[in-house]
Amino acid sequence: MALPSVPKNLVRQFSIRRTPVPALLALLYMGLILVGTVLLRLPISQHGDVTWLAAFFTSTSAVTVTGLVVVDTGSAYTYFGQAVVAVLIQLGGLGLMTFAVLLLSALGIPIGMPQRMILRQDLNQTSISNLVVLVKQIIRIALVVEILGALILAFVFVPDYGWALGLWHSVFHSISAFNNAGFGLFPGSLSRWATDPVINLVIPLMFIVSGLGFVVVGDVLQKRAWRPLSLHTKLMLAGTPVLIVWALLTFAVLEWNNPGTLGLIEGSWGKLMAAWFQAVTPRTAGFNTIDTTAMRDETALMTISLMLVGGGSTSTAGGIKVTTLIVLILATIAFFRRNTALSAFGRGIGQEEVMKVLALTMVSILLVMGALFLLLTVQEGDFMVLSFEVASAFGTVGLSMGATGTLNTPGQFIIIVVMFLGRVGPLTLGFFLATQRRPRVRYPEGEVYLG
Repeated sequence: MALPSVPKNLVRQFSIRRTPVPALLALLYMGLILVGTVLLRLPISQHGDVTWLAAFFTSTSAVTVTGLVVVDTGSAYTYFGQAVVAVLIQLGGLGLMTFAVLLLSALGIPIGMPQRMILRQDLNQTSISNLVVLVKQIIRIALVVEILGALILAFVFVPDYGWALGLWHSVFHSISAFNNAGFGLFPGSLSRWATDPVINLVIPLMFIVSGLGFVVVGDVLQKRAWRPLSLHTKLMLAGTPVLIVWALLTFAVLEWNNPGTLGLIEGSWGKLMAAWFQAVTPRTAGFNTIDTTAMRDETALMTISLMLVGGGSTSTAGGIKVTTLIVLILATIAFFRRNTALSAFGRGIGQEEVMKVLALTMVSILLVMGALFLLLTVQEGDFMVLSFEVASAFGTVGLSMGATGTLNTPGQFIIIVVMFLGRVGPLTLGFFLATQRRPRVRYPEGEVYLG
């Protein structure tokens, strides 16, 4: 006796509803990567020397706003291919669901609960309220900053390349800078303009603003005073300058007389500008104005630490995020002071937030160490150089010490996976792998000896 068949649409609806939101978000990004791969492989997009793997690597790097490349973007791809890369950067940087919600709102279609749940995960929010307002705010900020950035950059690129090509370079690098992508159309990134004041001011300001996070920028524009700002905004505004100053001073001291980096630049002012650029770019921007392959090991290690930290939540930046680092430091200080509660700027930080930070940090460490171990087993190369590559991929930075172009096929796939997981988020990976269970029994506390 034959069993009654189940309608396919019913099975599809059931499976979609049972699919976790982080998994749906990952599938959306993977779908965009595959579409981008096909587009970049088309004859109209490249000059004939881009393989399927290279197109897949470039598409992943663009969608995850990383900037690592196995072929030179400016010479390997046509203007159409470069435009595809720019669109992938924009979609991946601001978030797929951001554009989806904007389109639905423009068409007058109400945003349902499933879409809000995915959007909340994509924007790394804890609440589903005011998400549509946040989306419109993100688009507004992005358009204003990118247009202004392109107009100012035109004063540098148009005199060198003419109106048409100069404007295209301005638009492309403005999109790449604001989205913290690090994609450039020149073989040496922005090394030609290492001492140019416009490049050293506009490009860093763009990825610093976007790296703060759209919530922070919107909070500052709305309240315009320190006291009413949210705790998250205060932590970002306090932590970001500290990291920048520390990185600037450290890079300048370590590389000032290095004949391969700052030693090539004449004058103290020029060296300070280059040091400033390299101090802010590791936190997921990816551009460089000096030869990163010539950096000292201690400078490379400092850069790795900055790449792992990244920028802010609800931003185009990657890494574990600045607020995560601050909460870890506050928790450590509280432990040595024997305090049972965390606070900052007159606000408390709950235990759940601390647990989230610990989980995020632990998953990130396991991901980076595991990827580095696998890369060392399949790829020959210097330990520091490969470590730099993995950290850059995880933090979606795009800086490289020369290993990207020499990666073999397994090595490229490892970096692709790290870039993807670095963009989707280690915490999303943790939620996806975890099995949610409610404890049935409350066990008595035991004693564990630590340290």
